Amino acid sequence: MGPTRPVITIAIPCQKPDQEPMQTRLLNSTEADAAVTILRQGELVALPTETVYGLAGDASNEKAIQKIFAAKGRPPDHPLIMHVHSMEAAGEWAVDIPAQAMLLADKFWPGPLTMIFRKQPSASPLITGGLDTIALRAPDHPLTLEIIRKLGTGVAAPSANAHKKTSPTRAEHVLKSLSGRIAAVIDGGECKVGIESTIVDMTGDTPVILRPGAITKAMIEDVLGAAVAQPAGHDEKVAGNMPVHYQPETTLHIRSGAQLAELAGSESNIAIMHYSDLVMGAGVTGYRMPTDKSAYARALYATLHRIDATGVKAIYLEAPPDAPEWSDIHDRLAKASAS
Repeated sequence: MGPTRPVITIAIPCQKPDQEPMQTRLLNSTEADAAVTILRQGELVALPTETVYGLAGDASNEKAIQKIFAAKGRPPDHPLIMHVHSMEAAGEWAVDIPAQAMLLADKFWPGPLTMIFRKQPSASPLITGGLDTIALRAPDHPLTLEIIRKLGTGVAAPSANAHKKTSPTRAEHVLKSLSGRIAAVIDGGECKVGIESTIVDMTGDTPVILRPGAITKAMIEDVLGAAVAQPAGHDEKVAGNMPVHYQPETTLHIRSGAQLAELAGSESNIAIMHYSDLVMGAGVTGYRMPTDKSAYARALYATLHRIDATGVKAIYLEAPPDAPEWSDIHDRLAKASAS
């Protein structure tokens, strides 16, 4: 990784306690033009992607970017991910895009891959958290790509939820978290990937995976024909890199299958997310999770949201397989269960 600019101090306006909440509109999938109009007015619209719903603001409008931080309660030095419709559009926001990035974009864009580049001088430091780099991706959702193309510029779009809380994979999850704080949500159905994108730093000689996701290290190396780094931990400022993140309202605990078998027979008013066969005692509700990794990712956040609505005292989740292709799931669960 190359040198970065010092973090700047950014003042983010917050909604005052005595202010009336705005009316959040729920748009249907035929109302792309209405979403574009709202974005052009400098307001925020939650947009569907293949990963999770994103809280979008016009990236050329600094007041709109400030509203993203205020609505989420997000620290202003935590960079946002820019969403564009193509690699051609990425050139409006980034410089020194390497040939390796073009190869990855040809294979994985649109899709759940975010790449970090040096930023164009015109890109607002509000988006980058004061860094000299910018994170870009093209989302694999036809409705959101249509909206970005019609808007004529990129959108900054972190996950459409309160800061550090479980990411939304349905429009109803967005409303639960941000209703009254944003202008609109456009319902594009359930997200087909279900967890956040892979983030790869492309600014050095060797690409570095800074957040695991559906696009794995092996998949990237196969396209590039070269090694890619994936550190077990790092302190780079990128989306999602916080020790506590993605958390449900209900306390989440990770346990082995054997530990869950004991809990299922001795506890009450708890939920257990499991893939092993377990016998649930009275007062214990089981939620069967898929054994296929992609299906597990699609179900993870949706199940946490579902359990949150039941009012149980705790969630216990069976630890997923310890395999490289599950590294993204382990990353999210470690942060979602951190105290």
